[in-house]
Amino acid sequence: MATQKEVGVGDFVLLDKIDIDHFMHNLEIRFKNGNIYTYIGEVCVSVNPYKQMPIYGAVYVDQYKGRELFENPPHIFAIADASYKVMRQQARDTCIVISGESGSGKTEASKIIMKYIAAVTNQDLDMYKFGSGVFKRSAGGQQEIERVKNVLIQSNAVLEAFGNAKTNRNDNSSRFGKYMDIHFDFKGDPIGGHINKYLLEKSRVVYQQSGERNFHCFYQLLVGVDNDVLKKLRLSRKSEDYHYMSQGNSSTVNTVDDRKDFKEVTSSLATLQFAKDEVDTLWRIVAAVLHLGNVQFTTDEDKIQVKDTTVSQNVADLLRVTHDELKKALCERVIAAHGDIMRKEHTETQAFYGRDALAKAIFDRLFTWLVDKINKAIAVDKSGERKLFRSSLIGVLDIYGFEIFDNNSFEQFCINYCNEKLQQLFIELVLKQEQEEYNREGIEWQHIDYFNNQIICDLVEAQHKGVIAILDEACLNVGKITDEMLLEAMDGKLKCHKHYSSRQLKPADKELRHKIDFRITHYAGDVVYCIKNFLDKNRDTLFQDFKRLLYHSSDPNLKNMWPEGAQSISEITKRPVTAGTAFKNSMLALVQNLQSKEPHYVRCVKPNEIKSPVAFDEERVRHQVSYLGLVENVRVRRAGFAYRQRYDRFMKRYKMISHYTWPNFRKGTDKDGTKVIMDETKLSSDVKYGITKIFVRSPRTLFALENRRNELIPSIVTLIQKTWRGYVARQNYKRMKAAYYIMQAYRRYKLRAYIATLSQRFANAKKMRDYGKSVKWMAPPLPLRKTVSTLRAIFRRWHAYMVLRKIPRDEWPQMKLKVTAAAALKARRPYWGQARKWEGNYLSAPAENPSCTLFNESVNNLRNTSERFGTRVLFSSFVTKFNRFNKMAERAMLVTDRSIHKLCSRKFKSLKEVMDLDAITGVSVSPGQDQLIAIHSGTGNDFVVSLHTEKRQDRIGELVGVLVARYYEISNGKELPVVVNRSLNCSLGNKRRTISIQVQADVQKPTFKKNGADIAYLLPSDYAVVENGNTQIKSNY
Repeated sequence: MATQKEVGVGDFVLLDKIDIDHFMHNLEIRFKNGNIYTYIGEVCVSVNPYKQMPIYGAVYVDQYKGRELFENPPHIFAIADASYKVMRQQARDTCIVISGESGSGKTEASKIIMKYIAAVTNQDLDMYKFGSGVFKRSAGGQQEIERVKNVLIQSNAVLEAFGNAKTNRNDNSSRFGKYMDIHFDFKGDPIGGHINKYLLEKSRVVYQQSGERNFHCFYQLLVGVDNDVLKKLRLSRKSEDYHYMSQGNSSTVNTVDDRKDFKEVTSSLATLQFAKDEVDTLWRIVAAVLHLGNVQFTTDEDKIQVKDTTVSQNVADLLRVTHDELKKALCERVIAAHGDIMRKEHTETQAFYGRDALAKAIFDRLFTWLVDKINKAIAVDKSGERKLFRSSLIGVLDIYGFEIFDNNSFEQFCINYCNEKLQQLFIELVLKQEQEEYNREGIEWQHIDYFNNQIICDLVEAQHKGVIAILDEACLNVGKITDEMLLEAMDGKLKCHKHYSSRQLKPADKELRHKIDFRITHYAGDVVYCIKNFLDKNRDTLFQDFKRLLYHSSDPNLKNMWPEGAQSISEITKRPVTAGTAFKNSMLALVQNLQSKEPHYVRCVKPNEIKSPVAFDEERVRHQVSYLGLVENVRVRRAGFAYRQRYDRFMKRYKMISHYTWPNFRKGTDKDGTKVIMDETKLSSDVKYGITKIFVRSPRTLFALENRRNELIPSIVTLIQKTWRGYVARQNYKRMKAAYYIMQAYRRYKLRAYIATLSQRFANAKKMRDYGKSVKWMAPPLPLRKTVSTLRAIFRRWHAYMVLRKIPRDEWPQMKLKVTAAAALKARRPYWGQARKWEGNYLSAPAENPSCTLFNESVNNLRNTSERFGTRVLFSSFVTKFNRFNKMAERAMLVTDRSIHKLCSRKFKSLKEVMDLDAITGVSVSPGQDQLIAIHSGTGNDFVVSLHTEKRQDRIGELVGVLVARYYEISNGKELPVVVNRSLNCSLGNKRRTISIQVQADVQKPTFKKNGADIAYLLPSDYAVVENGNTQIKSNY
């Protein structure tokens, strides 16, 4: 394999000098030479290459599978393999946290990790190992594992279509957060998974900034669907026709192929087991959202109305709701208060707000429904044998990156808060907790300063005084609360916070608009947020009328998305949790979940803003390196320890390495035993001993311990298995021995009883006409089947002897030939000379051939001169031959033990044409008493002759018996095909021809005649032919 040339330092920890300048220089030279991955210990820094890299094929998978980080050049495969290895070897849950700002390549990194995990699992489909045993995996288990892997991979295409969009910073930006748990069984094979989604940016459905697009699925539908379906959905191919798609003026993207992506989504939906009606619902809802965006309103005598009812009719038809009810829900709302129910008409502004709210809610519910369907397809099977083993999992977090747009709203606020929480998690696990642990364990350590962004997290999420708490308080207040009033409340409570500012607090800051903007200084930089619509987006209000409308849809799939629509109009509903609080709670749960797992990090870096594969914006990258804390990470990693473990757990895992600690250490504490192990392995110079834990500095030391352990595990497993198997074998031996004695006694009893019964049945067999052949054998007991087979063979030999003893021994060869002929013809030819004596070499007798002396001399001469003659003559006769030129010739036919010769009928000179017996492919004869025979060969020229006989003797059976018997001998037991039919097929001159047999009164002896393209074999009228089992004379055969 042609590996990439490594440039620079593959691990930042190995830099000669650790500062931001050397870090940047190493990152830049590696990027410009195609090395996009660099380590910080076990953290992978990935720079978006903005092009396809040929480093993810099967060869690279094999290169990194099962290897340690330092064995190969840096690669994201190594991080995935490290996470998989910890999960499989130590049965610990792990996670891979992929972070970075928007456009840094997080989504692609998550897909690469998923494909790698799918590639390295279940590679041996037939067998798997457990201990030192090898067991066969069931076919059903193989198929289920492959299905789960397929679903995990295919789900990406669907989720990207409905959850990703083009932004000004990224052509395939994730507009939702995704965390996927992949569950594995004890063998390390994927058995299921679960996807959690976070905050879909549903406002994008109704509004896009200039240069941005709506979600990919809308463009894929217009470009990729068939014309018939497009017409059924009442759509056109032009995205400019739809308000929800035309605001960004960027419907086409060079890096996105919507037509190809639509085909991939369609294929993925089939893989994910979406039914036909579910796929139909999916695209109908997408089309309905597009039509809904084109609904306009007009005021007629102070009453709001739908301007073009054709558009609203399209929406109603696609959502399977009544048109009148849809118009009512769009133009008015039902209000229930103190038991009274009344209708209130919308203003034009409220109508447009309700329309957009409905579009956002429909798409959001559709996306939730998609994720739920995917989760059902990959849910872990709790039945059967899988319940017997504890499963482990790997979590993969692919969530939106830090965003700074020209207009930052509520969605960017939530997204950036999410990134603050992930950065805080990184700080807690990699920087803060690690240093605190060293101090707690008494390990000598020089403190490394870093920026702790907990103060920013508190600014957003703190109880009663955080931004989200202030938002919720404003949403709960009765009366008219505006976004401007919200900003005033935030200024009042956050004016002392150094990471918050607004124009009211800093009048000299001209970048902030008065009573509109506020600024939060995030760990990644300053972000100015526009307060407009913060309250509406936090309330996430959707009128109950819309919920009831969609619940009563005739589409069952759509109806199930709106269960709350079943509530009565007068029923009092609990105030739902605000969008901000719901998102904050989900982030807290996510962080808690990640903290329970062993994390592995991929830190993604965006090299430039122009999406170029060669440009490296030094200032932009330096900013990302700074706020991600990568240099501090290098310092902590270089000064810190790669592995730490409690002494008791360390002893439990590695005590077999030393004979002083195996099987139990009794000369001190677990700490003393740990020191014994490290001293014996001569690795103590690379470790520090804390109060409760051992700290290992270098990964190589840990790998050395693991290798020593892996070398000893097989012998320990073998010892355990040997002891257990010995006990089981001894018990089985005792049981088998007792069973054997019982079986032997029973077998002898059954054998004696069976032989006694047989003796009675065959007592008079010698006196019977058929010598006992008609006596029925009893079904033998199962243990005696082999014995009875031997008895049957003995009886058959005795029966054959009794039959043959009456026949002189010199006639046995002729009898064998007749039996062979009988088996070949099998009642298909009633007359075949079975009643007469077979002479074989008829032309050597004076009665048959007056020139027999000349014939015998010619045969002897032929035997001496021809290598193809053989040793003995099996059959000879005068024949009439029909050749490929449609001519007859009188010949003598000679069959030896090796070949068939054609001789001149007068001087018996050999003709050139000789047919070897092993070249024969078959024989064809008729069912009558004629002497016609066709001997087939693969040369395209068959031997078609009519035998001459004295006194109408039938010699066909004799010739067939000779040919079949000899062919069986020389072809190692192959049967020569024999065809018996009223018309014979043959090949003459490489042409297929049919011989029809006819009886004519004016014919004196059998002869041949051309019959068009075929051949007629003419017989005298006194020849008998057989048809339907009856012997009769016919004028036309």
